[in-house]
Amino acid sequence: MPVPIPPPPLSHISLHGLYQLLQPITVDRSSSAAVFQNRGRTFLCTPTSVFRPETEYQIELILELALRERQTIRAVGVGHSPSDLACTSGYMVQMDRLDKIIEVNFEKRFVHAQGGVTLQHLHAVLKAHGLAMINLGSISEQTLAGMMTTATHGTGINHKVLSSHVQAVRLLQANGTKVTCSRDHQPDLFYATLCSLGSTGIILDIRMEVRPAFRLREVQETHKSNDVIDKLDAVAASAEFVRLWWWPQADDIRVSAMNETQDHKRPHKSWFWHSLVGHHVIECLLFFGIFIPALNIWIGRSSSWLVRDKTLSIDDSLNVFNIDCKILHYTTEWAVPYSQAQSCLRALRTWFESEFTDPNGLRPHCLLEVRFSEADDIWLSPSYGEKTCWIGIVQYKPYNFNVPYRILFERFERTMMRYGGRPHWAKAHGLRPDTLSVLYPKFKSFRDLLNLVDPEGVFQNEYVSRHIFGATGARFGARIFKARP
Repeated sequence: MPVPIPPPPLSHISLHGLYQLLQPITVDRSSSAAVFQNRGRTFLCTPTSVFRPETEYQIELILELALRERQTIRAVGVGHSPSDLACTSGYMVQMDRLDKIIEVNFEKRFVHAQGGVTLQHLHAVLKAHGLAMINLGSISEQTLAGMMTTATHGTGINHKVLSSHVQAVRLLQANGTKVTCSRDHQPDLFYATLCSLGSTGIILDIRMEVRPAFRLREVQETHKSNDVIDKLDAVAASAEFVRLWWWPQADDIRVSAMNETQDHKRPHKSWFWHSLVGHHVIECLLFFGIFIPALNIWIGRSSSWLVRDKTLSIDDSLNVFNIDCKILHYTTEWAVPYSQAQSCLRALRTWFESEFTDPNGLRPHCLLEVRFSEADDIWLSPSYGEKTCWIGIVQYKPYNFNVPYRILFERFERTMMRYGGRPHWAKAHGLRPDTLSVLYPKFKSFRDLLNLVDPEGVFQNEYVSRHIFGATGARFGARIFKARP
């Protein structure tokens, strides 16, 4: 059997040789795939080059080329973030082909996988081994690396963000070395990488804690907002996992309380209510609301009325945690200290009431989602150091038509900032280092570490340059990438 010939050292490969080796994984610039658009269709960009590597060696080649050509690199998954976090004017590396499951260990309760694997595929593999993720957000259309590097969260007042379940990370750094970091080995790099925004290096693989598969019993009830906000401590602690949906137009909050159960499955699904009415009819009404703003108040009230009855559902944890986001939307989400949550929610309710009663006020159809998380020690996690209440606001885009949202979001964010809110890193926001350094005790440590491991800024796209390093000018402004109005 012939012995494989090792590839030549990268420094021995000519520039022309690098281009030849990368040609098979380089996306044709005339192809539509050469233009990147995020999943929500809110941002798009045209990178200098787009690569789809299949091996780690090819990623090393891309890095070598970037260093010689003085280009930046942005590794992306499925582009789920509704901001320009994944956008770049430099090299884009699409990681979808690096999606192998390396090991699943039931006895030691961990999974080891490449960073490009989607959560959807990971769930299927875990289920086959009788395992599941400990907690989940509302969607699984994202990669494992994307979930980790943005501190994606689920809900549960005693549950930390999902990155906290990561045990070890292996990444390719800007100097070409591969390093594995954990809480015991290079801990500073580890705590920075758990919410790195893709800036500490290219994530190669991740080892993450999981648990035996489980079912959840979900009870949903609708209450007036006062009844929920006034008893927020009791509501948040009423189940292991609690999330709220708030229709300010109706002054209603839908409480979802989820606990583990051994009961038989009893999914609560209705084609009529959840598909025909809940999707197609509502989307049609939202479209008309673009032209008749007053209709949006009625739509919000009707949406709450459609789900007013108490419901019970029992299903696998995945099917209860995840939600089918049927309609494209604009969204932003902020994390406020849990100690400020009650006051913040009351301020939001007062603000919405003033908008709805003012003849010239806003008439949004928006829905708010409220969730909770335990304090953690991840440097840039919005839950760093304190229990957190996450408040997200959504404006739907029926049939991908533009809807007014900028003024609505600006006013919402002003309230969040009054109560010490920290923005979700995957969502668009306008904060710069001077403000972020006050909100995040480890912000300076994070920036110093980036200067140490990536002094040339190879992994700094426009988003990172803008929010972490305060870069300004046309290249780093909000208009660098095409954004839907």
